[in-house]
Amino acid sequence: MTPSPGTGTTRRTVLTGAAALGAAVTLPLTVTPQAAHAAAEETGALRARWHTLLTGGPGLDLTDERIAAAVARTGRAATTAAKGLDPSRAEGLFADLTSTTLSNHVTTSFKRLATIATAWAVPGTPQHGDTSLRDLLLAGVDWMLTNRYGSGHTRFDNDWDWEIGSALALNDVSVLLYDVLGADRLERVTTAVRHYTPDPNLWRVDRQIATGANRVWVCTVVAVNAVLRDDGGSLARVRDALSDVEGSGANSVLAFNDRADGTAGTREGFYADGSFLQHYKHPYNGGYGKELLNSLSRLLNLLAGTDWAVTDPDLDNVRAWVLDGFDPLLARGDVMASVCGREIARPSKQGHASAQTVVEAVLRLIPSFPGETGDGFTALVKQWIAEDTYRDFLAVTDPASLVAALRIIDSPVPARGPLVAHKQHPRMDKAAHHRPSFALGISAYSSRIYNYESIQNENLHGWHLSDGMVLLYTDDLGHYSEDYWPTVDPTRLPGTTVVAGRPGDAAGQRTASTADWAGGTALPGTTLGAYGMELRAYASTLRGLKSWFCLDDVIACTGSGISADDGAVETVVENRKLHDPAATLLVNGTAAPGGTDWSASLGKVRWLHLEGTGGYIFPEPTGLRGLRGLREERTATWREINLKYGTDTPVTRPYLTLWQDHGTSPAGAGYFWLQAPAASAARTRQWSAAPPVRLVSRSTAVHAVRRTADGLLAANFWAAGTAQELTSDGPASVLLRPDGRTLTVALSDPTQLRSSVVLDLARPGLTVAAADPGIRTTATGRGLRITADTAGLHGATLTLTLKRS
Repeated sequence: MTPSPGTGTTRRTVLTGAAALGAAVTLPLTVTPQAAHAAAEETGALRARWHTLLTGGPGLDLTDERIAAAVARTGRAATTAAKGLDPSRAEGLFADLTSTTLSNHVTTSFKRLATIATAWAVPGTPQHGDTSLRDLLLAGVDWMLTNRYGSGHTRFDNDWDWEIGSALALNDVSVLLYDVLGADRLERVTTAVRHYTPDPNLWRVDRQIATGANRVWVCTVVAVNAVLRDDGGSLARVRDALSDVEGSGANSVLAFNDRADGTAGTREGFYADGSFLQHYKHPYNGGYGKELLNSLSRLLNLLAGTDWAVTDPDLDNVRAWVLDGFDPLLARGDVMASVCGREIARPSKQGHASAQTVVEAVLRLIPSFPGETGDGFTALVKQWIAEDTYRDFLAVTDPASLVAALRIIDSPVPARGPLVAHKQHPRMDKAAHHRPSFALGISAYSSRIYNYESIQNENLHGWHLSDGMVLLYTDDLGHYSEDYWPTVDPTRLPGTTVVAGRPGDAAGQRTASTADWAGGTALPGTTLGAYGMELRAYASTLRGLKSWFCLDDVIACTGSGISADDGAVETVVENRKLHDPAATLLVNGTAAPGGTDWSASLGKVRWLHLEGTGGYIFPEPTGLRGLRGLREERTATWREINLKYGTDTPVTRPYLTLWQDHGTSPAGAGYFWLQAPAASAARTRQWSAAPPVRLVSRSTAVHAVRRTADGLLAANFWAAGTAQELTSDGPASVLLRPDGRTLTVALSDPTQLRSSVVLDLARPGLTVAAADPGIRTTATGRGLRITADTAGLHGATLTLTLKRS
């Protein structure tokens, strides 16, 4: 629970975020939230703090070319936003935002006003202090209050626009124009916002409990509105609404959804493994999760150093959100699309825009976490900014964030360095694999997680986003930008196994699988992981078992039991938007024809290499028609996948697609290949002659591979079975890694249903050197029996280290 005002000061109670962003206030402030209304000078200081967050403050150094460029961007954005602004128009304030049935027209109108007001308030812009623009802005606010927004108007379409989107933007406009609004207009504004959003705990017309990102958004609306009204009581309610004031944990934003007893609290929000869910079962770190972090960082900044500061001990969880929930899901400035939900179908979210929001949020958090955590965030932000050479953060961010970033860059704390790790998120059925030269994301789903989200006429072609999609991130940092999502063939996403054909728009969205097996095991401190899923396709008889054994620079892709009786079935090896349309594809060392109209059946393939992408090794040669290739130019519009925000402008991009053809109505089909991302053609050829990983088993009971260099064994057990020296009593994911005289065992229950996993290891002469809690061993005639208690672990990995006696 949140301590009462006046309790002892700790590291968490005095947060100095505003000072680090150049706020024109002195911390700490002395305030009295118990009073019905705060003193005007107290909330005036908070209003100045929010103004600084929006503008960068009055002390911007315009002699710094980077800051001057940011100010110029602010002015250009306002010029664009002001096009079509006409308060005398009866139909709409903006010529292209006249709908009275689409609520995003209301929000977008307020956002444009906020963009213009920001430029008016930022010194150095052409618009700064312009009296004609001031009058135009005030007339625009009046038009919106008279014609669209407030108690006299009936809401329509999406509650979010009325209670959150429009309210946030109108609050910002009011802070920026505060000195010229006048008392009557200010009263109209704050009354209108409170009409829709009166309580930091509730939202929607039916007054539901707000959870996840929606809760932090609502808290932000109420907090800034309270500052505008000198209302300390509402600020106290905001502080409490972020925490668990009832002692149940059910509605706390800051607490993990995992309970100590292994059960789950509210499903929306962060979990201890870094997963973030919104809309019940949708993975959303790169969507709602980033917005929660962004809004929370602003709120912490606003309330820092006051008696309204957040003092909840669970605030420390934010460190884990950043390190486990965002860092592994960023690939050199791109947020992995598997956790971005329907935002991948918005043109405004491509080009690394989502990662920019994450960087800005963590910049704001740094002053709130002094010491080791703050230094860690500093090192992380430095790395994120430096490694994204596609989108220069310093050239696109807002003035306030730029000032903070420049301070961080000049600090003595060194950048973290590239991430090298294998991270799994069992609470949302996703995995990320980071090596020095590439990153790779795997997207699955199960009975616990939905396959994809398509609401509000967005993300209409997301059918296969979780059917084993594998996204590869290389030095082509713009690969998943520059119109990838409208132009890629959505029926052949890389890594997926599918029935050929095109479903109807948004068919099957928000559907959980009937299969429980999705997940894997990861060896801590390494880039070694086993991952898999039991595929039961939506509205189809397609079934299959899919594994990815991520062993440093090689991913062993394995499939079995692929069956269907409703059409031709394919497993997609790769589907690459070509940065260089002339990129060479080598087939067994021979260049395939170039151009954009090539297609072929590739018989007896041992290895492939795609220039700029990497290699693919087929230890079991493909049949005469088993592997197919296609080069093509694909043309589409964003509106085809997003009726709400998409445009009708056609875009064309070149693609190379490779897939295995399992035939029509296959029964028990399978596949096995090694993916070597970023490998050279020479290395690929070498590995094709002497594969670094060999197949041990590809049955419907177990998938297993062994690495030739050190004998590592990786196995996914779909049922009780044996893979050479390893036997499991049922579903499990296991890694055995020998290292000199020790053997490390990592295991998990990917079904998240078993109370225990029992393994028999036929290796004599081993004794226990170290073991996680819940692991027991007993000697057998052939070696050891390992019993691991997995109840309540939700798919997390347990480890055991054995040594030769």
